[in-house]
Amino acid sequence: MKGKIINLGITGASGSIYAQRLLHFLEASPEVDTINLVITAAAITVVREELDIPITGSRESDIELLLGKPSEKVKIFPAKDIGASIASGSYPVDSMVIIPCSVNTIGMLASGIVRDLVQRAADVTLKEARKLVIVVRETPLSRIHLENLLKLQQAGAMIVPAMPAFYHRPQTILELIDHFIFRIMDHLGVAHSQETVWQGRRH
Repeated sequence: MKGKIINLGITGASGSIYAQRLLHFLEASPEVDTINLVITAAAITVVREELDIPITGSRESDIELLLGKPSEKVKIFPAKDIGASIASGSYPVDSMVIIPCSVNTIGMLASGIVRDLVQRAADVTLKEARKLVIVVRETPLSRIHLENLLKLQQAGAMIVPAMPAFYHRPQTILELIDHFIFRIMDHLGVAHSQETVWQGRRH
């Protein structure tokens, strides 16, 4: 049985570690066949600042820099390449996730505006009625942000704000981040080895 094909967009909001960890777990999953990675220009700046990783956003070497190893599963596309395969609805994709998703990207998508490949791939995902997971990372949210998110939710997107949980009693920042990533994988329909289901109050 063929594995899943997932588009992963990284935009210029804070929280690059979320994208890096999701990429790590999707790449390691036997259920995932292909990950189409797109990194916006703003995201390049944020990744360099937050993770101290000198990516370019278009080279195969970026994959190894983010994963710590090369990968045949991950394909990287320049954000300016709106003629890429994933820009067409005829390209078979199971789902797409934008993590982290900036409010600028949210505004563009809510307005139907397409200026880069992340926006085009997401717009295609919506029009083809495929799953689009948007991990917004902004606070506080203005009325404009909230109205844009509502428009996207009504258009079929799943809005999953970067709000880590604490009921699993994380001991490190990485445990906190990874638990949230496993919840994203739940929404993408990709199995993982960690328990994310609330088991009820401890007695």
